[in-house]
Amino acid sequence: MTIGCPECGALEDTAALSGRMLARCSVCHYPLERASGRSIGAALACSLTTFILLLPGNLSPLMTVHMLGAERSAQLGSGIAVIWRDGFPLLAIVLGLTGIALPMARFSALSIVLSAVLLGRRAHWLGRCYRWTLWLDAWAMPDVYLVGCFVGYTRVTQELTGSIDAGGYCFIAAAFMSMLTRATLDRRTVWRAIAPERQVTPGERVLSCTACDLIAPIGEVGRPCPRCGLRLRKRKLDAIARAAALSVAAFVLAFPANLFPMTTSFELGHTVSHRIIDGVAELFQAGLWPFGILIFCTSIAIPFVKLAGMAWFIASVLRRSDRHLRTKTFVYRLIDELGRWSNIDVFTIAAFVPLIRFDGIANARPADGATAFALVVILTMAASRAFDPRLMWDAAQARHAPVRHAQARQT
Repeated sequence: MTIGCPECGALEDTAALSGRMLARCSVCHYPLERASGRSIGAALACSLTTFILLLPGNLSPLMTVHMLGAERSAQLGSGIAVIWRDGFPLLAIVLGLTGIALPMARFSALSIVLSAVLLGRRAHWLGRCYRWTLWLDAWAMPDVYLVGCFVGYTRVTQELTGSIDAGGYCFIAAAFMSMLTRATLDRRTVWRAIAPERQVTPGERVLSCTACDLIAPIGEVGRPCPRCGLRLRKRKLDAIARAAALSVAAFVLAFPANLFPMTTSFELGHTVSHRIIDGVAELFQAGLWPFGILIFCTSIAIPFVKLAGMAWFIASVLRRSDRHLRTKTFVYRLIDELGRWSNIDVFTIAAFVPLIRFDGIANARPADGATAFALVVILTMAASRAFDPRLMWDAAQARHAPVRHAQARQT
């Protein structure tokens, strides 16, 4: 059976793998399929467990802190509600979607799809639903939220006494199970179960679906994919223009995100503002250097690396560069995968802001830099998703096409 490589566009013949086998693209070395540790049954168990654990994780208190006989508890939604009341609705919406709503939608839908596959049901909506669960994979962030909660809890308990509540343990388990779901999900096998791959006839002009990699005749451009329902196109629509626009917007917002404070704290009559770099410095000073390194990498290094990488990819297409194509493809894959972890700092704010609500003694609220930073993360993620890495390989081939044509005319 033949599929189209999603990163270079090459047609690759694949077969069902077994044991510890790994199938890579012969052109760009993209890992097309991996057999080790993948199982539809295991993925269903992890996905369903994640969904069940998210219910008490969302509704029950995560953690509690004590100060001078008073105590404050935080739920997943309480920090988002506080941020909304403090006048930051856009930030609250981003956190509510990526931290609560989308994880619930993803793991409930994924559990339904995997159950249908195991039961042998082939409903007409199955491919579309599975495509949406894969799209939500990057935007549903319980694992990122968990790390943000750990950082926020650690910062608060440097000065106050705290404890993790029942909801916190449920959420920790749910976040770990969500990571296990990603690790055990055999995407290619699920797609084959929904609809089998096609065999390409020698000399046939074909294209591959940009979502499920199904091969289709070139004449079906513009029609819905028979497996996932996405409109068939040779490449993502307006990939260069959309990726460039989103990257420029993120670059502009990166400056207020780093120069403006992320939070403002009121402590015994004194107002203290904290930028991203200030939070990193405090973690180092408190001896929490692993968290300091983590926040520096995810909140400062990765966003700028993503922007530099997107500029490199877009320039490669425009200049029809044929250099370092495999390296560019690997860097694109890394950027696309790591981009979501930049949200740790924003989730940290949602975790500790509702805990620091002791009127007249201590108080904390988000600041303008937090909204700007959240938008930088979302825009850079959207830019990498809008870009089509196959365009870099197309541009390299187009660069040599006139040369080959000229040589053919001479001969």
